[in-house]
Amino acid sequence: MAETTTRGRPRSFDRAAALEHALEQFWRYGYEATSISMLTKAMGISPPSLYAAFGDKRTLFREVVGHYAETWGRYGTRPLAEEATARAAVERILRAAAEEYTNPVHPPGCLVISGATNVAEADADVKQELRAYRERAKLAITAKIAAEVEAGLLPPDTDAAALGSFYASVIQGMNAQAVDGAGRSELNRIAETAMLAWPR
Repeated sequence: MAETTTRGRPRSFDRAAALEHALEQFWRYGYEATSISMLTKAMGISPPSLYAAFGDKRTLFREVVGHYAETWGRYGTRPLAEEATARAAVERILRAAAEEYTNPVHPPGCLVISGATNVAEADADVKQELRAYRERAKLAITAKIAAEVEAGLLPPDTDAAALGSFYASVIQGMNAQAVDGAGRSELNRIAETAMLAWPR
């Protein structure tokens, strides 16, 4: 995607498409390893255009993560809002993770889980930002479980916080497996096994 120039006007480009290309770079290589030159090459724009449209690398990454959460990342939020029971929601999340983490149209795994695995001390806020996304997801699962315990739909001795943390850990583990090359069927087997831990 090349920039275009019109007489007397600054260069212009498809901002939405450029953001998608930036997402792919951060998703595939992580925040630390993704350079400005890699971004501009993938986005088809010059460094001045990147800075003018998106700010610096950190600001661009923040926008990318927000965009990811509203698109590919919705596999983890929609089931909690749409499913009637906590069990159905958690199982759907795990199944969706197996599908999304192995979807060939984008890099494997989840940007929010692995996008800041290795960052410099100066960029510790990047890791914290993604950790906050993951924490909110875990707390949302926990809240759905806790509501059913309170309503008497799950055994009263169910530890909602521990169960929520357990499934959050399974989701993160599935991400690691996908990045290492695990296929969808293998991830689905992990999901099936994880659901055996659900309180009866």
